Amino acid sequence: MKTSLNSKRLLAGAAVATTAALALSGCSGDSGGTGGDVKIEMQTNFGATDPSLKVLKKITDAYEKDNPGVKIELVPSTDTYEDDIKVRLSSNDIPDIWATHGWSLLRYSKFLEPLDDQPWAKDFNKALAPAMQNSDGQFFALPIDTDVAGIVYNRTVLKDAGIDPTTLTDWTAFETALKTLKDAGVTPVSSSGKDSWFAGNITDFIGSGDFSEKALDGFKDGTFDEAGYTRILEHLSTWQKDGWINPDYSSATTDDLGRALAEGKTGFVFVQNYLVATALGFDPKADLGYMPIPSEDGKPFLVGGEGRAYGVSKTSPNKKQALDYLAYLAQPDNLSELASSIGGIPGLTNAKSDLGILTASYDQFVKPGTLPLKPYFDRVYLPNGIWDTMVTTTDGVLTGQMTPADAVKQMKSSYDSLRG
Repeated sequence: MKTSLNSKRLLAGAAVATTAALALSGCSGDSGGTGGDVKIEMQTNFGATDPSLKVLKKITDAYEKDNPGVKIELVPSTDTYEDDIKVRLSSNDIPDIWATHGWSLLRYSKFLEPLDDQPWAKDFNKALAPAMQNSDGQFFALPIDTDVAGIVYNRTVLKDAGIDPTTLTDWTAFETALKTLKDAGVTPVSSSGKDSWFAGNITDFIGSGDFSEKALDGFKDGTFDEAGYTRILEHLSTWQKDGWINPDYSSATTDDLGRALAEGKTGFVFVQNYLVATALGFDPKADLGYMPIPSEDGKPFLVGGEGRAYGVSKTSPNKKQALDYLAYLAQPDNLSELASSIGGIPGLTNAKSDLGILTASYDQFVKPGTLPLKPYFDRVYLPNGIWDTMVTTTDGVLTGQMTPADAVKQMKSSYDSLRG
């Protein structure tokens, strides 16, 4: 670890310095350091109330106990996390460790230390290679979990309304289910305008599998499929006009969505599975799951790729110690606990995840391998920087402040500008 010894330790002699260095090496392996006080900033991308942050803190406390000269500063996320990281990178004020939110390879690799030579790298889940590994076999973040997501739902609510999620394969069937829930006094779909990325999630999830292959190739080559994007937003406009979106959308937070899901006040949320952990914090007995996303052609799909993952800045003055901490997180017991708290499949093959209540969904929709796992639409087919526009235009449609046509016009303008 690259650190400096304070003056008292320097005066104490070589024997004491050696003892300090050994004490700081920790139980995660040889960090190659020299001892001393180190403070490492870690941008967690976990909200302050996220149950997974509590798990990460517990593991981190154990690491700090074994490494008394090291302090890991776990920074909770804000709803402007992506923009915050962009500003930090552009101003060269780079965190020692940060969550790469799906972009470790395509956006952040030039800032990150390659990790394919780390002692835990042999256990890298090859299912993540298309999303995280370059042509030279390098990857740049420790994958905590493999992201497999769909639409999170309350199983009891659907059952009471006579809705079988396996039959909701196209938008006609799905929207019939939304009407059924509304008639039963349940909010059909909940999202958050306050934690605004939730809105972008809806369009992004649907877009991952709702465009034709020709249209997807066009997005890569510079042709924005206005008709296809309009079709998606027209569905959302219908949800808004028919009262199928939560009335408190503009003020709702992540915790509010978790509570509504747990208490059976909403049916569906377009979000990754970690919201289930938040919901279970309100009602541990809630019966929750996730289902595939319907499509226009009746061929449902799941979305996924890089889940929670952490990379180390290649310019960090504490790089060796940061890598040592990452190796500690990569230990099978620690990674298993973290992946379980997220509700995801571990990103390393020597770890196991207790999926808890999500086991049934995994066994039903993922394990058979019959449903396609699509990459997130914006990560593969849209230019870097367009996410904020995707969020604001979807939000505009969900609040009724924008028509689908106006939203698509703004998206295309942003798409053309960013590609240029």
